[in-house]
Amino acid sequence: MALNLQQRVIEHLKTQPDSQHTARELAQWVFQQFPVECAQKKAASASYIQTDADLVQQLVAEISGSRPRWQQKHPKLKTTEGRPRRYYWSELDAEAEVVAAEGISSICVGHAKPSKLSEHALYPLLAAYLLSDEPCVHAMRIDEKRSSNSAGSGGNEWLHPDLVGLENLTADWTRELRECVSVLGERRARLWSFEVKLLLNRSNARKSFFQAVSNSSWAHFGYLVAATVEGDGTLKELRMLAAAHGIGLLQLDVENPTESQILIPARERAQIDWDMCNRLTAENPDFAEYLGRVRRFHQTGELSTREWEVKE
Repeated sequence: MALNLQQRVIEHLKTQPDSQHTARELAQWVFQQFPVECAQKKAASASYIQTDADLVQQLVAEISGSRPRWQQKHPKLKTTEGRPRRYYWSELDAEAEVVAAEGISSICVGHAKPSKLSEHALYPLLAAYLLSDEPCVHAMRIDEKRSSNSAGSGGNEWLHPDLVGLENLTADWTRELRECVSVLGERRARLWSFEVKLLLNRSNARKSFFQAVSNSSWAHFGYLVAATVEGDGTLKELRMLAAAHGIGLLQLDVENPTESQILIPARERAQIDWDMCNRLTAENPDFAEYLGRVRRFHQTGELSTREWEVKE
């Protein structure tokens, strides 16, 4: 019997709804579960499939190459963006997926059981990634619950970013150069701002992006961050919005934060929007503390890792 790869993959994903698998994981599962069909495929092939490893690689290529056609035929077959792309089966529509993620999120990787994850749990993971990558950014949480809400109900909607950060531009400079720049009053840091989401798809991509525009455009760099970005159309939409507004997109790897990746680089803002900073400082003591830390850095040239620690 010839191997029907589409049928095998779809059936497997249906048995584990919302569980995410890479093309290689799916290929390896097919190879293990259907040895006779795989052996026939290998025997019938030309000389380019000579080993089992070659066969698995061919299955990976066929799964990846067939994805658009399979998704057109099976709308409930969903995929994430980023590397590696993950495949899963979901009975939920795009809006319901966002509601489920923002309620009790079940993020599944490979054959692992779903684990409940809140948006707040992403903050220390994002902070860890920012410290591990280049450029190194020290992050701080801004708790919207600490705001005064002096503008009344809804007055502070989309005002506060989830995390803010400081990038030390002088980290690799000599002591003499740092002292010289300090005397001259030149810029020694860049400020970053982050809006965090569990899931981005076509139902919430524009709303989430403009939330990031609203609360992160004051900084040198503003980013929308998500644990999962679903679908080609979502990423295409966000690229168009980013080209117009400069907000970047970062996909956070919750299993291994150091493997997170910037899908869309942010465009640097030449100057800080100090009027917006003033508004944030007046409304939220966390942001006032953030600016205090920025000031202390410019005065001393030092950063305390303990001071910048982000907890859930």
